[in-house]
Amino acid sequence: MTRTVPQPRSSPDAAPGSADAALARRYARELGWTAAGRDPLRLLTGESFDVLELPAEAGHAVLRRGVRTGPVLLSGTRMGLLVAAGGADELPGLLDWLEWGPLAPDLTAVGAGGRVTAPPLPGSAGGSTGAAVWLRPPEPGRGPEPALPALAGFGSSGGDAPDLVRLVDAAATECHRVRLSHARSGVPTGVLTRGSADQPLAFS
Repeated sequence: MTRTVPQPRSSPDAAPGSADAALARRYARELGWTAAGRDPLRLLTGESFDVLELPAEAGHAVLRRGVRTGPVLLSGTRMGLLVAAGGADELPGLLDWLEWGPLAPDLTAVGAGGRVTAPPLPGSAGGSTGAAVWLRPPEPGRGPEPALPALAGFGSSGGDAPDLVRLVDAAATECHRVRLSHARSGVPTGVLTRGSADQPLAFS
């Protein structure tokens, strides 16, 4: 069955002529993604994509592993890995199947009905301090689903889709490693740690 995706709509809450309104139009025009709200503008999940969220320290470790991903955003202390719509619903079952179960509580998902902060697209005016940023921005003009990690890619030898199962396994592994490392050192989750990412300081 072919899934019908609603037509993207620009933010009804952003003031006309504002930076949020302009960014919402760009998301709709270039990517077909729906944005809503204001200060900050938010992307609606569950239509074109879902998002796996994990501590930024664990996320940077996933990226260093070379695991194929779709677009990646950073928002405060959390990293977001965009996956195909429906991926959020698959996360609990995948964690159980991979025998992670409750061992990776810091790996969560945002799916249908959810929202994530919309980072500025390349070429847009920068956001305020602490705003979300793209670490691996989406590619305008390219359909989102083939480039997003999906369950259908598991075990396949061809195609362009990154594999959702391998991505979840890598993310759960790094979340668990970060949690164990902080437990041994007595560093609470969410505290700045030095040398944990590609920058001098990274959030965990």
